[in-house]
Amino acid sequence: MKIGFIGLGIMGTPMALHLASAGHQLYVHTRSQVPETIQAAGGVRCDNAAAVAREADVVFTMVPDTPDVEAVLFGENGVASGLKDSKAGPNGRVGKVVVDMSSISPMATKTFAKKINELGADYIDAPVSGGEVGAKAGSLTIMCGGDEAVFERVRPLLELMGKNITLVGGNGDGQTTKVANQIIVALNIAAVSEALVFASKAGADPAKVRQALMGGFAASRILEVHGERMIKRTFNPGFRIKLHQKDLNLALQGAKEIGVSLPQTANAAQLMQACAANGMGDLDHSALVKALELMAGHTVSPD
Repeated sequence: MKIGFIGLGIMGTPMALHLASAGHQLYVHTRSQVPETIQAAGGVRCDNAAAVAREADVVFTMVPDTPDVEAVLFGENGVASGLKDSKAGPNGRVGKVVVDMSSISPMATKTFAKKINELGADYIDAPVSGGEVGAKAGSLTIMCGGDEAVFERVRPLLELMGKNITLVGGNGDGQTTKVANQIIVALNIAAVSEALVFASKAGADPAKVRQALMGGFAASRILEVHGERMIKRTFNPGFRIKLHQKDLNLALQGAKEIGVSLPQTANAAQLMQACAANGMGDLDHSALVKALELMAGHTVSPD
């Protein structure tokens, strides 16, 4: 199959490589230089998103934020331009599918999907969870929104990138699920951070505290992976604080629109804001612990 992939960052590059490794022809576009690994896998560099859409049957997008998706889809030389140039079938539709795997606004997603549908193409929102590790391993969790028949068409491609793949509902529901995921992850990171700062400042060995907690009801994937990062001080980004900030802002914005209160989400967002204000926005989101360490005047373990 001819596959388009737009956005070859920390996540996008390994995801695209899984598609190429399965024998699909890649047409790619990214803001920076196309990685050598993509070129070695036979990826064809396109000058813009429109060129990708003209060549590919399915176009994947994996970019940072809602405005980025909008620009890629509907900006000058965007995907929409390429779809307009594509030949329609007997039913008047071009038959192509846009799959947005970015994490963006659910409401904007519904608008984007409608506009793509009006051009004779289909749209699936398919944000992911699992970070760089999951992207490289092809084990991402993928949360999808869209028409069931279209979802089944692209499912074999999604299965090359992820393991837990769920069609939640219509367009926008995948993004709503991702926002919910980011709420849970952020609050868990904050909880593990508070626990380890408390234990360490009380004089206990945080590594042994974590080991003990892993055998009880407090055990979690966050305690396992990010708790270790906090102790070993390995904050090289798997998922950057500034991106998680963006996701929590989507949650708080959505909460305002639908009239619900998310007090703990707001607190986690403020902790991440404190990190960003101190120049740590590009660190892994496990570095949220540093905001609590600043307030405590104590680090979980020496840097």
